Amino acid sequence: MFSPKLREPHQQKRIDRKLPELVTLEKLLRNFGHGLARIHVEATVEDRGNEFPIYSIVLGTEDKTAPCLGIFGGVHGLERIGSEVTIAWMQTLNEVLSWDDSLRERLGKSRIVFMPIINPVGMFHMRRANGNGVDLMRNSPVVAEEPPAFLLGGQTYSNILPWYRGQTARAETMEVESKALCRVVEREMFPSKLSMSVDVHSGFGAVDRFWFPYAKTKRPPPHLVEIVALKRLFDRSYPNHIYRIEPQAAQYTTHGDLWDWLYDRKFEEAGGGLYLPWTLELGSWLWLKKNPRQLFSSLGAFNPLQPHRLRRILRRHITLFDFLHRALLSPQPWTQLAANDRVALENRAKELWYAGK
Repeated sequence: MFSPKLREPHQQKRIDRKLPELVTLEKLLRNFGHGLARIHVEATVEDRGNEFPIYSIVLGTEDKTAPCLGIFGGVHGLERIGSEVTIAWMQTLNEVLSWDDSLRERLGKSRIVFMPIINPVGMFHMRRANGNGVDLMRNSPVVAEEPPAFLLGGQTYSNILPWYRGQTARAETMEVESKALCRVVEREMFPSKLSMSVDVHSGFGAVDRFWFPYAKTKRPPPHLVEIVALKRLFDRSYPNHIYRIEPQAAQYTTHGDLWDWLYDRKFEEAGGGLYLPWTLELGSWLWLKKNPRQLFSSLGAFNPLQPHRLRRILRRHITLFDFLHRALLSPQPWTQLAANDRVALENRAKELWYAGK
């Protein structure tokens, strides 16, 4: 049984108040997975006398080649909803595992990986960056092929300014949190024959966007056919879904995207198997429109503050996660395609997302 590291009473009180997501997660982990979960502390981040663990949780088979789905949250400390959405699905899976034999069978031949709180110091202090002032999603060595927006695309001037990239010349100089995320993906997902990850964010737009690579360039990613085939399968299975599926660069480009870094490394170096990283960008502008008073809260631009709206967000993405898990276990309709179907799908993808390019 999982047992979190004991903290001093004054430290625990601060964490209870300022980082309740960590408290919820550690309570859940005490009996998570009904014997099917492995829990690791990937790193410990120190800040002003407090120690914050970065947990990874692996649920399912120990066969590293099996299909694998990763759910990640809390990369940006202001976007707490990403951690909450991740933990909410973990809670659901834990309960369903107690009675659903079919889910146990699925996990007997697949894995689900969770990293719910990647930037605990940022969440504790209610700021986007980590304790060193680094924006973790600008922290890899990737350099954008198209010039990104000033500052927004990542800058190396100062950690006083937003979107600071930190030391990114080499992978070895990346932040502890970035290294922990990459290590989990490399260990748990790269050996898989078929894997996908979803990184949950908020703070952009009024609709929920499901982004695929790249952030560094407006050109299509190598697995465009599989991406549009998966979109077709999702559209047909759930014709009333809420997501706008598109390349991230359709909205803006950035330097240093961790998922670009991992996707390219898997495609160019690791070899064998298909890996697709997705970003779920929750449309927080709609929450502001419905409740403008949120602007007066430091978290209001990135999180649903009304209790009923929070509950709706926590339940609405379970269908997407469950679909992705099942799609990994039934890959034929979107990965094993005839040559003429691949050509048609590639043309369709270019019409949807790359017209005129």
